[in-house]
Amino acid sequence: MLFNIGYLILVTALVLSGAGVVFGFAGGQLRNQRMVESSFHAVYAVAGLVGIAAVMLWYGLLTDQFQLTYVWNHSERALPDFYKFSALWGGQAGSLLFWSLLLSLYSVAVALLNRRRHQALMPYVNAVMLVTSAFFLVLLVFAANPFKQSTFIPADGEGLNPLLQNYWMVIHPVMLYLGYVGLAVPFAFAVGALVSKRVGNEWVRTVRRWTLIPWMFLSAGILMGSQWAYMELGWGGYWAWDPVENASFLPWLTGTAFLHSIIIQEQRGVMKVWNVVLIWLTYFLVILGTFTTRSGVLESVHSFALSDVGPIFLGFLIIIVFGFLWLLFKRLYLLKDEQGIDSYSSREAAFLGNNWLFTSITFATLWGTFFPMFSEILTGERISVAAPFFNKVNGPLFLLLFLLMGIGPLLGWRRTGMQALRQQFTLPLIAGLVMGVLALFLTPNPWPSVGLAVCAFATATIIQEFVRGVLARRVTNNENVLVAMGSLIRRNGRRYGGYIVHLGMVMIAVAIIGNEFFQQTTNVTLAPGGQVTLGGYELTYVALENTRASNRTEIGARVIVHDSSGKMVGSLLPLRNLYDKTPDMPTSEVGLRMTLLEDVYVLLNGWEGGGSTATFTIFINPLTIWMWIGGLTLVLGTLIASWPHPVKRTTNVPAGATVAAAGD
Repeated sequence: MLFNIGYLILVTALVLSGAGVVFGFAGGQLRNQRMVESSFHAVYAVAGLVGIAAVMLWYGLLTDQFQLTYVWNHSERALPDFYKFSALWGGQAGSLLFWSLLLSLYSVAVALLNRRRHQALMPYVNAVMLVTSAFFLVLLVFAANPFKQSTFIPADGEGLNPLLQNYWMVIHPVMLYLGYVGLAVPFAFAVGALVSKRVGNEWVRTVRRWTLIPWMFLSAGILMGSQWAYMELGWGGYWAWDPVENASFLPWLTGTAFLHSIIIQEQRGVMKVWNVVLIWLTYFLVILGTFTTRSGVLESVHSFALSDVGPIFLGFLIIIVFGFLWLLFKRLYLLKDEQGIDSYSSREAAFLGNNWLFTSITFATLWGTFFPMFSEILTGERISVAAPFFNKVNGPLFLLLFLLMGIGPLLGWRRTGMQALRQQFTLPLIAGLVMGVLALFLTPNPWPSVGLAVCAFATATIIQEFVRGVLARRVTNNENVLVAMGSLIRRNGRRYGGYIVHLGMVMIAVAIIGNEFFQQTTNVTLAPGGQVTLGGYELTYVALENTRASNRTEIGARVIVHDSSGKMVGSLLPLRNLYDKTPDMPTSEVGLRMTLLEDVYVLLNGWEGGGSTATFTIFINPLTIWMWIGGLTLVLGTLIASWPHPVKRTTNVPAGATVAAAGD
């Protein structure tokens, strides 16, 4: 009875979301305040109902209500409560309910924070958010009912997918969903601006923060997923260009491009059409990525099985495309640029190049991801596109992107004179050249040398900008270095928070270069006491160790690590987890010694004779830790950039100016 009520709650939420859509659009068009208020009430009511439904499903999971098909498929009595709670997003129906829950919470936050602001936009913003809510509620009501029940109560459940029984898979999907779902907000404001004909900079300034925060969550989610792949899948890497990995990466690319291009619109009043298109494309890619994960059209270790939701997703994608194009065509006359780009030696030109590169990477990734599906449709044969394609195409594009990341801050708005160019570029160029030459001594391959040189150039640019800002404050305000740094960030967090984000991206790039070009690996079978040497380390296999957990047996192989001087530097225990419910689906937990310079990464592949021999794959992964440090730096920079600051804005920036306007 209880879970029948849960289904009725979802039906009611669907009806109310549909009513809210009508009230929002009609209220905005007719300027009927009662209808507008009703759209706000619908947002709150839908959020409350979806929240109740989510709590009911959590109750079912935590109390082993196996009459629910979803609980039976994704839980078991012996499953730790930690994973029972996360099982909500471990399957298709539950993940769609979780998507709806987060979307409704975002909708409430937007409604509460903007209820008295943007009164001309908010009816349409509410309506667009509710359209998205209605779509996911349609999926839950008609195709993926999380409260579907069986005619009898099984004694136990099938258990959660072993690959999801990892702490990163508890938090990684949450971060990813917070990013995915949140990117519906700037799209809603863009539609609201187009429908209400208020297409100036007001909506752009509002959505900047509403884009930054989801972008931060999406970035964190992608990096956490990379950490999960690094620790759980046991192949020594963190990114395989898997279709579902790509599905999360695509809106990140266009969202990042949007965050850069809106700066040009704010400062110079250009690229208005492009900004609207970018945020629409980001929203489209979010829905496309969700469709990819849940429809089964692409094969992936992450994706859910083929289901009935695919046709509904496809229909919604078609509506998004043609509905947006129609609305854009109707409002093109309002989106004329106020001025043009004056010079190629200007900051706006660098931002424009940045956008071209981001969209090029997006297209290449999108094409490579969906090419197997297109090839099967056209030829009947699925032709896979693997990591080498993405690396060869996107690698040079990312190299140019990082080069522009270093160049952009050195240029002024409108035009940069030759003297300013010499002053700005001298030290970063020297740093890049020195690093490039030093890197040549490590490898004859020119690509890592060029990559590290570009990273050094971009880092020197960032440091130079901070040093100049601090020195300027010390001269004008007589502040010490720490106070000057704090004041700089407090008063111009957008600009300097952005530089910190760039620094985090450089760290991630350094980790990728180290892992891609300098990784060492070997496969070896050892008896107890046997040793192998790799990358200056000596690893000794000791014995197998068995541990019993609540729903699995953990079998580990103790490995002692000594450095080149013979000093013991670590004791590792790579594991194989054998699950009671799925003994044919063992998972790996790698043994890892992580330092600032390199990781010693050991995977247990198997054993014989109760441990008389054990087979290992061993990797030495240089600089990998900087990916995770870079991720934390990126999050810190985003928080600084999105935090409210006392900002002084300047307009009509003179030609040749080398200092960006506040709020850049």
